[in-house]
Amino acid sequence: MQTVDRVCYKCYTYSGGEDMPTKNPRINVVLEKPLFVGIEHLAKRDGVSLSLKVRDLVKEALEIEEDIALTQFAEKRGKSFSKTKALKHSEVW
Repeated sequence: MQTVDRVCYKCYTYSGGEDMPTKNPRINVVLEKPLFVGIEHLAKRDGVSLSLKVRDLVKEALEIEEDIALTQFAEKRGKSFSKTKALKHSEVW
C-alpha cells in the first residue's frame, strides 16, 4: 500500500504560490443531488462543514465494513472450534 507524505494541489485562492501543501490527501466525489442534499442537511444539523461530515460518514462506513469482516472471520473460526483441542487457561500460564 502506498502512503502519501505530502501532496500539492493547485489552488487559485491560496496566496502562497501555485501549490497548496497539505498533509491530508483529498478525494473529489460526484454525488447525485438527493445524496448531496442529505449530506448537506446532516452537516447543517451538526454544525460542521460538508467535508467534515463526509469524512465522518466515510469513517463510520469503514468501521461497519471492518465489523462485518471480523464477524465473518469469527463465524468461520467458530465453525472449526473444538473444545477438546482448545487450550485451557491453566495450560496457557
